[in-house]
Order: sequence, then C-alpha cells, then structure tokens
Amino acid sequence: MESLHHDSDKRALRRFLRHQRQALSQHEQRLAANHLCQHLKTLPEIHRARRVSLYLPINGEIDPMPLLPWLRKRKVEVYLPVLRPFSMNTLWFVTYRPDTPMVKNRFGIWEPDLRFSAQRQNRLPAWALDTLIVPLVGFDANANRMGMGGGFYDRSLAFMHHPGPKPSLIGVAHACQQVVSLPVEPWDVPLQAVVSDQGCVRR
Repeated sequence: MESLHHDSDKRALRRFLRHQRQALSQHEQRLAANHLCQHLKTLPEIHRARRVSLYLPINGEIDPMPLLPWLRKRKVEVYLPVLRPFSMNTLWFVTYRPDTPMVKNRFGIWEPDLRFSAQRQNRLPAWALDTLIVPLVGFDANANRMGMGGGFYDRSLAFMHHPGPKPSLIGVAHACQQVVSLPVEPWDVPLQAVVSDQGCVRR
C-alpha cells in the first residue's frame, strides 16, 4: 500500500514541476538557458571533457544548447541521446555535427535519424563519454534527480552502479524545479551535480 501511495505522490509532484517549467515565458526560458550555460562553463567536469552529451529540450525543459558553440570552439565532440530501436527504454549516444540528419522521434523530440545512428562509427557507448548533461523533472539540494518517469537514463546508465569507467553526470533544470527532498530509489543513477539558472548543487 505504501508504494502505491508513494507512486501517486510522485506522479502528482512530476505534474506540478512540469507545470512550473512550462509556465515560463519564451523570454524567461532564453534567459534561464543563458544563465545555465554560464554556470556550466565553470564546472571542472565540463572543462576537462572531450566528449559531451547534450539534449534537445521539450515541454519547457531548460535548454543546454547555447553551450554548443563554446564546446565546438574547444574541439569537444558533442553527442545526443537517441531512442534505441527494438529495446526497452534505452538510449544510444550519437554524434551531433552540423551535417547530422535529424528526425522527430515518437515523443516529438528531434534526434539524429536511425540510419545515421545505426552506423556504429556514429555513436559511442555511454561509458566512453566524459560528461553527460541530463534533463530532469525535479531535484533537491543533495543533487538527487527525479526523471521523466520512463527510466531511459537510469536503464542506459545502469553500468554506473558497477566498477569500470564512468562519465560525470550533470543534471540541469530551472531553479523552480528544486524541491526540499526527493525519495531515492535503488535503481536511481547518482548525479555529481545539478546546475540550474541560479547556481549549482553537489551530491
């Protein structure tokens, strides 16, 4: 019974936090994205990275893409998450260049098209990335993350729970998505930090 109550609480919180970020105007979104990217540029996890995964925002998610020209100037390779075909909610990480052919996936998110993504030379296993910039619905002062509910990142990054090479995981969000505290599930993949338009919290 406890978990049922817990699940409906989580759903309600997700709905509330999505509503918070969708209520921001275009102008507020743009300002927030620029402030976010100023903060991201100061992180050691971004400075030393040669291979970084970003994402294209949807439904009011904060936009990390203003970071792109700065990364390109630093000769950093940029990757995007792609819904992996024929698999349960997992992601590929596919190279994103000016000539990468893009399509909309089933969630209406732009991503590199499948013919391009299916070629092995165009993607990297997640453990080979240096830093992943990860979207989220909610976060707390201990850098715990509430995801979209599909478990895409948790499944794709399950290797983080085992020994071996690991990328840095940086969550990004609007400051209005911060809550007092979030329940932590055993399968949740821990982030090093969450960066918002107003600053950074670390684990």
